[in-house]
Amino acid sequence: MDNLNTHSPGALYQAFPPDQAKALWDRFEFVYTPKHGSWLNVAEIELNVLIRQCLDRRIGSMEKLCGEVAAWQARRDQIHAKVNWQFTTGNARVKLKRLYPTFEA
Repeated sequence: MDNLNTHSPGALYQAFPPDQAKALWDRFEFVYTPKHGSWLNVAEIELNVLIRQCLDRRIGSMEKLCGEVAAWQARRDQIHAKVNWQFTTGNARVKLKRLYPTFEA
């Protein structure tokens, strides 16, 4: 679920009777996405970290792959790893300068 105002526990109680709303609430896992910036960029960054740190080699079986990814994830969770994604207007002007108009004096 994202930060849309209808994606909250209160919305369930508005749409369903209390017992049904509570049953639904217990089934969901709420994961709040960043309000600024694209959550997809953050997800892509995290996937790139996974690829570089864990999947940069041949893994022979699905069971081994699942075990390796689970161990990587447990370690990331243990160290409380976070993505520090910042893309300022200044960075955009440098990286995307071909998209910005140029003015000749």
